[in-house]
Amino acid sequence: MVGGASILVPSVQELAKEKRTQVPERYVRTDLQEPPFVAGGGDSYPQFPFIDMERLTSTDFMDSELEKLHQVCKEWGFFQLINHGVDTSLVKKIKKEFKDFFDLPLKKKNKYQQLLGDYEGIGQLFIMSEEQKLDWAYLLVLTTRSIHLRKPHLLPKFPLPFRFFR
Repeated sequence: MVGGASILVPSVQELAKEKRTQVPERYVRTDLQEPPFVAGGGDSYPQFPFIDMERLTSTDFMDSELEKLHQVCKEWGFFQLINHGVDTSLVKKIKKEFKDFFDLPLKKKNKYQQLLGDYEGIGQLFIMSEEQKLDWAYLLVLTTRSIHLRKPHLLPKFPLPFRFFR
């Protein structure tokens, strides 16, 4: 396997459409600890952490925000970036295009499926054995940087909205 290359596995979107009474055993994870939740602002639902870009670039708050970033990466592995300066309309447009892509019928999405031994395309990463426990996730991986890592033969296959990322 190279980098994040994986054995191909079924789409969790398709598995979720099936009438099931329980989650398939391969997706049940008993080996994980639940991360601590960041208190929600009055909501009864917990919210995941955020990092403030303005604080990261401020001399007054940089150290505390860097420490928060360090802890969030260790404990959560992801975060929402706020005050980043990207126009809200662009963020909404990109989110809609990704939603539209993942809502395509499976037959159309399969044109973008990862190839065996590769990591770019739609699928999951780091699946190394048929017995391995799986995350309930389905990803679209596009390499944009560095240019030598790009796969130009895939470009014509990706839907038009994603071509500007490359």
